[in-house]
Amino acid sequence: MNGYLLFILSVLLVGYLIDLVVALLNLRSLNPRLPAEFAGVFQPDQYVRSQEYTRVQTRFSLLQSTVSLVLTILFILVGGFHYIDLVARSFNLSSIGTGLLFTGLFGLLSAVLSLPFSVYSTFVIEQRFGFNTTTVTTFVLDYGKGLLLAVLLGGPLLAAILWFFEFAGTWAWLYCWAAVATFIFVVQLLAPVVIMPLFNKFIPLDEGDLNERITRYAAAQRFALQGIYTMDGSRRSTRANAFFTGFGRFRRIVFFDTLMDKLNTDEIVAVLAHEMGHYKLRHIPVMMTLSIAQMGIMFFILSLFLGNPGLFEAFRMEHLSIYASLVFFGFLYAPISTVLAIGLNLVSRRHEYQADRYAVETGGAGSGGEALIQGLKKLSVSNLSNLTPHPLHVFLHYSHPPILARIGALRRLGAAGSGS
Repeated sequence: MNGYLLFILSVLLVGYLIDLVVALLNLRSLNPRLPAEFAGVFQPDQYVRSQEYTRVQTRFSLLQSTVSLVLTILFILVGGFHYIDLVARSFNLSSIGTGLLFTGLFGLLSAVLSLPFSVYSTFVIEQRFGFNTTTVTTFVLDYGKGLLLAVLLGGPLLAAILWFFEFAGTWAWLYCWAAVATFIFVVQLLAPVVIMPLFNKFIPLDEGDLNERITRYAAAQRFALQGIYTMDGSRRSTRANAFFTGFGRFRRIVFFDTLMDKLNTDEIVAVLAHEMGHYKLRHIPVMMTLSIAQMGIMFFILSLFLGNPGLFEAFRMEHLSIYASLVFFGFLYAPISTVLAIGLNLVSRRHEYQADRYAVETGGAGSGGEALIQGLKKLSVSNLSNLTPHPLHVFLHYSHPPILARIGALRRLGAAGSGS
């Protein structure tokens, strides 16, 4: 058997088995006894419902990954990529045009196959547990806008990458890296004012106590805000969230309208203080830098496998091409990507603790961090969060610490502050 094919199949199967074991461990870690920290916050029936939500989501995810694994392996073994390549080449376009068409056809096939799972997740599972508020019209429009943005934004970027690898020689990987880094920065800059309004409405926060509290806290932290906005998150889900977005004069704080309904003023300010901590502690540029560095590693390794005959043989391809090399390399790079993702999640979880500390130390989290604790509890109940995830599941997949770990750290901070 082709060595590359054996490696790719092994990666797919081992990855699937690891996810299966971790998912089963996570289900076994569900504790029917409500943690004392949530007594009086999580009602018994709500807690049972949250655990059922975790079970349903986990089983559905396993079903989806099983179907994906089987279809992917079959597609590779029957030479599916070769048939897509033949269709793309039949239009007699340039190499870059053919590459765009090949990637587009493969992406469209993937999107179509994943669509039933997305529909079921949204309109059956999320509906069953009271989260979904998405109408069929909104779902279809979101799907169409997502595909359009993929073409309008991803198309030119992919064309540039293909051009560099075809004509720029030895240092093509470096030029690709620079192009992608620039693209990420520009998208981050434009997202709040161009991209995000395509999906949601952003309304300036009304004058009042909350606006004054936020403005006063931001001024005390010497943090300039371009604006404070609410977003109609309730159009799609009852879940609540808040985030900062943009840079410089485009920087703004956004609250989901669902968050405004679930938390009181002190708790909302505490959530803001946590998010501001990410900015003041430079977590966002750190994570962006790490992500861009990861891309540099990826492009360099990719440059070593372009047009590799053995790799193309593994996928039953008759023609060598740069564009197919990009797709095939993704299978080889998967283990490295997984390890790097685990590292990024580790850094992200550490950042969450640091942002919580910032909120407490600057007074934004309330006395002893209590306002932030209560806000986190309410959000956990509202989102039917799993209070007892398995440590291995957290290690592999969580970008945020488990809620009980965060609350424990906040209480220690509060106790240290009151004892000083």
